[in-house]
Amino acid sequence: MADVDFIVAGAGGGLVGALRAAELGASVLVVEASEHYLRGNNTSMSTAMFPGAGSKWQVAAGLVDSPEIFASDIYKKTRDSAYPTLTGALTRVSARLVEWMSEGLDVPLELVTDFHYPGHSVDRCHTVPGRKGDRVLTHLTGRIASSDLIDMMIPARLVGVVRESNGELAAEIETPGGKSEIITARSVLMATNGYGANTEMVNQFIPEIASALYHGSEKSIGDSIRIGEGFGAATGFLDAYQGHAAIAVHGSTLAGWATVMHGAVLVNIDGERFGDETCGYSEYAAILARQPEATGWLIFDQRIHDLCLSFRDFEETVESGALRVADDVEELAKATSLPADRLKGTLEKVQAVASGDGVDPHGRLFFEAPILAPYIAIKVRPALFHTQGGVLADAHANVITTAGEVIPGLYASGGAAAGISGHGASGYLAGNGLLSAFGMSFLAAESFLTKPAD
Repeated sequence: MADVDFIVAGAGGGLVGALRAAELGASVLVVEASEHYLRGNNTSMSTAMFPGAGSKWQVAAGLVDSPEIFASDIYKKTRDSAYPTLTGALTRVSARLVEWMSEGLDVPLELVTDFHYPGHSVDRCHTVPGRKGDRVLTHLTGRIASSDLIDMMIPARLVGVVRESNGELAAEIETPGGKSEIITARSVLMATNGYGANTEMVNQFIPEIASALYHGSEKSIGDSIRIGEGFGAATGFLDAYQGHAAIAVHGSTLAGWATVMHGAVLVNIDGERFGDETCGYSEYAAILARQPEATGWLIFDQRIHDLCLSFRDFEETVESGALRVADDVEELAKATSLPADRLKGTLEKVQAVASGDGVDPHGRLFFEAPILAPYIAIKVRPALFHTQGGVLADAHANVITTAGEVIPGLYASGGAAAGISGHGASGYLAGNGLLSAFGMSFLAAESFLTKPAD
């Protein structure tokens, strides 16, 4: 008899799988490699955006959405390269997931309608007050602490999984000091994120972002790929990742892309814009990385500043002292060491287009309003947040072999598995990472305990 029903490796989105499994009556062991996971894993560092197509909040707001519309947005953003199996599964479960988190776990979710994320044709991202992932994790760990069916091992790392003669899975768990123990389970969920902290793999699969800052968990080293390949698992989309072009140089906090969507622009150290910022924060990371010194300045005003204070990440950026404020362009140039003439010309063009006079040379179609003095600027650099490729999984998060067969009892979620962002960085939609992490964990728990039909 197995020691436990369900082992969940990873205390990010995996916590949802643990809670759903316990709700269905399973005994669960959560294994987490980092003792600082509440602040240092990718879920905690996120802006806690959970897409839900057709949710009760959308209905209440009079918004028309559906899994089909959401899937269409994903295929459009990824240029039809998204993994169809998971695109269908995750868009279909998205509304049920956020509603279950709200009603079953009391997560205080709300629909984001104050600005629009690139690529989403309708407001479908749900978040918590403060819009920070650590608040979600704190809530989930509180729920886990009250469950008699869930235990946690922290710090402890899943380093291997083998199948025993009776069909159970034997998981090798490594604890501090290099000690390890074997724990048997009926099923194992790999919710260990991707390989963003593995320099060798980053250089191999996504060299375009290899020189950028890594802004993710140090424990994301690709364990799931290694473990999965030991079972003959297929892998895919290993070149997929989420980047971000707005990490404040001062303090390494996330300045956030809400600034851009409310009208901010990004200039390089020559004082010039270099693209359409609204294409998406993920792909803009590599674009910024190609600029001189791989740095830029976000430029906005007090209106945008105040609108972005709903994000705790932006508040932290303000509190860190990263903002430079100037009464006019000349003072702004001095504060940022940008060439005054070029900066003035850049901002004059922006003001004209934002006022309806002319067409943006970079193809940007949306400026919420002109940027007005006093000006505010934040020096930013690009970052790799997390990878979006890994072992291939089916619509129930079962890991599959290169022959397309299910590996019984082995599941993967989030960055441990291939996601729904297609190839590269340009296919990433806000919330894709958390939907894959939480949605696949949720599906894995249900699959393990109810064995739904395809």
